[in-house]
Amino acid sequence: MWLQQTTPSERRTLTATFAGYGVDGFDYMIYTFLIPTLLAAWNMSKAEAGYIATGALLTSAVGGWAAGVLADRYGRVRVLQWTVLWFALFTFLSGFTNSFGQLFFTRAMQGFGMGGEWAVGSVLIAETISARHRGKAAGLVQSSWAVGWAASALAFWGMYAVLPPEQAWKVLFWIGILPAVLILYIRRNLGEPEVYLAEQARLRASGQRSNFLRIFHPSLLRTTVLASLLATGMQGAYYSVTTWLPTFLKTERHLSVLGTSTYLLVLIAGSFVGYLTSAWLSDAIGRRRCFILFAAMGAALVLSYTQIPITDSLMLVLGFPLGFFLSGIFSGMGAFLSELFPGDVRGSGQGFSYNFGRAIGTICPALIGQLSATLPLGQTIGWISAICYGLVIVAALALPETQGRELSPSAAPAR
Repeated sequence: MWLQQTTPSERRTLTATFAGYGVDGFDYMIYTFLIPTLLAAWNMSKAEAGYIATGALLTSAVGGWAAGVLADRYGRVRVLQWTVLWFALFTFLSGFTNSFGQLFFTRAMQGFGMGGEWAVGSVLIAETISARHRGKAAGLVQSSWAVGWAASALAFWGMYAVLPPEQAWKVLFWIGILPAVLILYIRRNLGEPEVYLAEQARLRASGQRSNFLRIFHPSLLRTTVLASLLATGMQGAYYSVTTWLPTFLKTERHLSVLGTSTYLLVLIAGSFVGYLTSAWLSDAIGRRRCFILFAAMGAALVLSYTQIPITDSLMLVLGFPLGFFLSGIFSGMGAFLSELFPGDVRGSGQGFSYNFGRAIGTICPALIGQLSATLPLGQTIGWISAICYGLVIVAALALPETQGRELSPSAAPAR
């Protein structure tokens, strides 16, 4: 197995980033399970629920770009610790809110750390793992989102089984503080990647400093724009489905808490397998082919799941392949973005493009909330997701293939 070919230092980095992104997934996805409860408890509209989701994702976009810039300046490991502490704290504080405005604020603040954690962690993995295993390593870390998602589904089921809804949702936010202990592991076990240290030494020797604005230089602008569009399509589709699927299952399919959890666990299981499979494929057939394959299949499945009148049993079966393609498409993204940008702006370029995509993609949950006032929720989810996947295919066709590209401190700008 490829993991046996990694060094102890590489495995420690994998462990830390896997755990960080997993709890990132838990802290974000737990809100999607609580939307029906909050709609009833606070008399919120679906549009307001969508605004909370979109607000967190918009700030995560800003946080991701900022963390990428800071990571180029102050180091990957140090900034990773800051982001973990930030999102854990504001998830915890969300449990003390009692109105739409208060929860909007705490979730928006939580988003800064959530976006920053992915931006820094993915660069850290890309610079630590060798090129032949980079896609698989990035995909393995990406798969931890499904683990965090599954943990949130199980916690949702468990808490609602033993506590009344008006208390359960608060407890689910409060346990979001637990990931803060991960900082201790990071401090004791992780060091900066050699390629990053070499880049810093090169900059000092030349009297230069990293300038994040270089990602908009003509030599990199096309790459920045296309990478941003690729990320926009992926995340627009993903957040359209995952934000509203629990509400769709409850309000249009009329499933219970247990029924909703069961359907979502099948979807999550498919997501986990999809992450790992796509991670292997991105190293085997290339990043671009993998993106296009998963986008085409994802569009077909989400339309089938939401548009066609099918039985609950068939929905349960389709949940596995839907999760497989919905989530698996992200596996090669961290490696791909790191390979597109040169060493002095790798964090800045990756942080900006992925999180620009997140910022634009996050319009989709709010748009679905608005449109569902006049259109069926399932129909709205399906068509918006399909449009987003079309954007992924167009952007992937226009970008260069980077499979097997070695990272170096003096890498030339991607063209």
